[in-house]
Amino acid sequence: MVKLQLEQFLPYRLNRIAAAVSQDFRSVYGPHHDLTIPEWRVLATLGQFEAMSAKAIGRHSAMHKTKVSRAVRALEERRWLRRRQSEQDRREEILTLTAQGERVYGQIVPKAVAFERRLLEQLGPEVGPFLEALGHLEEIVRIAARAGGERD
Repeated sequence: MVKLQLEQFLPYRLNRIAAAVSQDFRSVYGPHHDLTIPEWRVLATLGQFEAMSAKAIGRHSAMHKTKVSRAVRALEERRWLRRRQSEQDRREEILTLTAQGERVYGQIVPKAVAFERRLLEQLGPEVGPFLEALGHLEEIVRIAARAGGERD
């Protein structure tokens, strides 16, 4: 029987790297704003797109609906987010940031951009080929997902 070397298995490595980067990035928004990772992702998604349903946020950020729901509730309790009924579908709510939510988003974004810049600078001359390979891998996964391919 062939044994899998988990530490060398690409899906496992990508997942570990993503988790480590995400946790490290939390140092940018966590201590000053006391946000969880899902709360940050909801805040960032609404900051980027301005208005969106919770379902669309989940699709965009690849988060399970329960995580999105908890994050939405937490941001709403802080008065950083508001809900309104969708004009197209009365069963759906559209979420937007409040002025206070936009202010927090505006405080975090420059730090987020600086965090990303530091990471990319550490890759040195390999950054171009790395970003190209990452884009290619994203396309492969999208194609596999559309074709019903399994991941992991």
